[in-house]
Amino acid sequence: MKLSHSRAALLMVLVTLMWSIAGVVTRHLESARSFEVSFWRSSFNVLALLVLLAVLRGGLGPLWREVRRGGWPLWASGLCWMVMFTNFMVAIMLTTVATVLITMAVAPLLTALFSRLFLRHALPVRTWLAIAVAGAGIGWMFGQQALASHASQTAAGAGLTGALVALGVPLASASNWTLLQHLQQRHAANAVHGAREADMLPAVLIGALLSALATLPMSLPFQATAHDLGLLALLGVVQLAIPCLLAVQVARVLPAPDVSLIALLEVIFGVLLTWVGAGEAPAPSALGGGALVVGALLVNEWLGLRERAAALPLSAAGRG
Repeated sequence: MKLSHSRAALLMVLVTLMWSIAGVVTRHLESARSFEVSFWRSSFNVLALLVLLAVLRGGLGPLWREVRRGGWPLWASGLCWMVMFTNFMVAIMLTTVATVLITMAVAPLLTALFSRLFLRHALPVRTWLAIAVAGAGIGWMFGQQALASHASQTAAGAGLTGALVALGVPLASASNWTLLQHLQQRHAANAVHGAREADMLPAVLIGALLSALATLPMSLPFQATAHDLGLLALLGVVQLAIPCLLAVQVARVLPAPDVSLIALLEVIFGVLLTWVGAGEAPAPSALGGGALVVGALLVNEWLGLRERAAALPLSAAGRG
């Protein structure tokens, strides 16, 4: 799939909208809980990915060959996908959708930080300030959760646990996007020698399979009803398989920080859908912490756009 920068950005917006349906759908489950929810969603994801990737590769044989010669980057990316798939679903069953999504919202800044540490990308002062402000927002939200759990060991304690579990999602996401960016840069550097570009689409399948295997023992005995299985199949196909494959394609065009930044829209879409579709209003601590996180990201991006716009006339003058 050949994408322009603008089409890749629009496609990533669609991806975030598809990702964002998880919260509202899970709130309508009847009996399935915690690890069972993650198991069934990942299992349906595996089935959908096998079909989609087999179609894209011309059969299961070519797909298996891609997996065999993918090397450590493919499996490292698969482990990242496994953590994202598993932690997200477990967290969303322990705490509010808003808390999970706002915790995940630090992914763009973690991605920028990882790019600095591992890819040696220079970070402007504005990004460092945004990291500090967003960190304060997450700290505020976690602090309020901790105080609430100290006062009550029931729902509030589960809420703090859910927030901590959710923290694994942006860590894995930032690691994954940084790895994909590294592979893209390596391919660009070696393209003159005719090097083959790494195919990272099977990593999504590996992640889904590992997630299903890891959560199976903790899912027994199964309690999901037919109604639940229908909703979890919807999540496995529409909320995971299709958008995750599209996200990997987008990451071949857009820089890792840009991918992670657009993914921030999932916070807005997800909170609104769950509020309207399931009546789950975000807690004050989530709103306060979320305002700091989202505000820091938006200001950072706005300043970045201004810098790039100011640099265009200068580069044009230099060429002249």
